[in-house]
Amino acid sequence: MMTGIPPITPMMPGLGIVPPPIPPDMPVVKEIIHCKSCTLFPPNPNLPPPATRERPPGCKTVFVGGLPENGTEQIIVEVFEQCGEIIAIRKSKKNFCHIRFAEEYMVDKALYLSGYRIRLGSSTDKKDTGRLHVDFAQARDDLYEWECKQRMLAREERHRRRMEEERLRPPSPPPVVHYSDHECSIVAEKLKDDSKFSEAVQTLLTWIERGEVNRRSANNFYSMIQSANSHVRRLVNEKAAHEKDMEEAKEKFKQALSGILIQFEQIVAVYHSASKQKAWDHFTKAQRKNISVWCKQAEVSNFLLW
Repeated sequence: MMTGIPPITPMMPGLGIVPPPIPPDMPVVKEIIHCKSCTLFPPNPNLPPPATRERPPGCKTVFVGGLPENGTEQIIVEVFEQCGEIIAIRKSKKNFCHIRFAEEYMVDKALYLSGYRIRLGSSTDKKDTGRLHVDFAQARDDLYEWECKQRMLAREERHRRRMEEERLRPPSPPPVVHYSDHECSIVAEKLKDDSKFSEAVQTLLTWIERGEVNRRSANNFYSMIQSANSHVRRLVNEKAAHEKDMEEAKEKFKQALSGILIQFEQIVAVYHSASKQKAWDHFTKAQRKNISVWCKQAEVSNFLLW
């Protein structure tokens, strides 16, 4: 016979002090926690969960209230070290203290103990009992570490973006060599070659803008400019040829479109003819419906083509 799901014991091996996630429709069953010098009794499961303040960014510190008057720092360590590594404890003369953990997730484990009733040993003295209230605490050290972490993440993100931009940036063009008689002869030959003309004319432009033209090199530059000018007629002829090809393509497109429109009109005429009573009465209801739908689709398509 099934006895249902057994209650979750926080001290089960491998679970530590906080049980694993529980489905929202299943109530959390807290059990008694036995420590070396004290015992923790769970709160009434019918009571609402203890209220907590808004969690500060990077919170690693908790406020613990409701400690027994006779509770010592050793007792506090014994109870809360199960939540994780404790960095510091600031105990007040009154019945509360602040505990700073090494990691943020340990705070969530400590909050699990909020509402537990603590009893030192087997004593029933009022000074040896208390009801724990665990809440988030604002600490300058936590905020400082969180801000440092955020700045580090921002630096890493900027570095990642910069590396990505550098990876996607197109390579810089090779530097243009300075003018010399040897380089001039090479550029002059390239200016005569249609496939290398663009590269050569860019080099010529760079030389002129640099101020490489002088009395000694003026004739060479004039010859190169003259070679560049000889390509004007070629470019004009190429432009005219492309324009002619474009006009022919337009005419071909018009003819093809005209043929398509004529065929659409013929199909629509067939639908309209079939919709006349002379033929319409011989079709079934399903066939009439299909013909009507086809006719509308053809008319819409014909309209879009226009």
